[in-house]
Amino acid sequence: MAPVGPIDRELRAPLPSCCPDCGGEVVHIRDAEQFLCELPDARPVVTRFTVGIGRCRSCRKRVQGRHPEQTSDALGAAASQTGPHARSLATLLHDALGLSFAKTSAVLSHLGVPVTSGVLSPGAQATGTDLVPVHKEIVARLNDADMVVMDEGGWRVGGSGAWLWAATSKVATASSVACGRGFGAATQLLSEEYSGTLVRDGWVVYRSYDTASHQTCIAHLLRRCAEMESDLPDWARGTPREVKEILLAALAALAALAALAARELSTRRRRAVACDLAERIELLAQGAHPHDANRRQIKHLTNEADALFTFLGNPDVDAINWRGEQAIRPAVVNRKVWGGNRTWRGAATQGRIMSANRTAAQQGIDPIDFHIRLARAPDPGAVSLLA
Repeated sequence: MAPVGPIDRELRAPLPSCCPDCGGEVVHIRDAEQFLCELPDARPVVTRFTVGIGRCRSCRKRVQGRHPEQTSDALGAAASQTGPHARSLATLLHDALGLSFAKTSAVLSHLGVPVTSGVLSPGAQATGTDLVPVHKEIVARLNDADMVVMDEGGWRVGGSGAWLWAATSKVATASSVACGRGFGAATQLLSEEYSGTLVRDGWVVYRSYDTASHQTCIAHLLRRCAEMESDLPDWARGTPREVKEILLAALAALAALAALAARELSTRRRRAVACDLAERIELLAQGAHPHDANRRQIKHLTNEADALFTFLGNPDVDAINWRGEQAIRPAVVNRKVWGGNRTWRGAATQGRIMSANRTAAQQGIDPIDFHIRLARAPDPGAVSLLA
């Protein structure tokens, strides 16, 4: 195994002169190498800024200097602060990795930064405030995207039920916490006038995007078919089997068409295949389905008819909503650890920080580096996350 960085120390493990088992003389044959990557001794770096204060001769306004590494203009009782690197690491530990403020405080203290959870909480709120223009920029970029994937999951605020929403494209992700699961909550991230392609699951609220093209998640439909095949009696399993065959045929066609070199030919073939599969769904709906579960499935497919095979006609559209699920899954795991947010202000901060961290990763930017740059900026609104 090669070392992860430059060699800082060279140590030698001496060969014993006698065998530990029999006491015989040991003859040197060769040398081998072992590498150990260790954390340095934790020692905080304390910086004292000498801040020049003056007054304008013309307007008599107070003027204060600012060093590029400062994160605040506060003086007096608020002059002692947590540095941007420590605060950004705390943000990552709490909002991305799910540690409570108390546990985050313990980690930072182990690294040599003695900070309490009471200091970290307002620090997170300050980060959330700085991220307001960044979050608006992300939402605006999503509303201009050709394809957006959306998903939602359960959340808690103050012990009561809420919903965590996520909208993502190939380059940006926005999240927010809302009190409900209706269309109004969805439009906090994606405007009701969105005209691109929306990839989503079968939740009925998404159909309210009238001006958008739609693609329902094929993976969700296949999982439902598998559940029905397992639960239904033998005589009723034919319907989910036929649905599964059609959906798998669509995915197989996608893989085959992706191999075509000529894009124009590929587009024609895609549309033809989509029409054939849509006809198979129509023929299946015209048949008799005596079991209630099968009738519900056919009704759902009929309602989603125009959203089943959009991905075959447009090669840039995903067939499943994996982007949305990946965007929301880390937060859902964290919710199971620390239960959500205590206040709605904290929930708003949660959504903004999640949006910044996920978008930074999509842009190939280290989230900690971005938060440091944001904390040191005199005007957070001038800091952009999107290329």
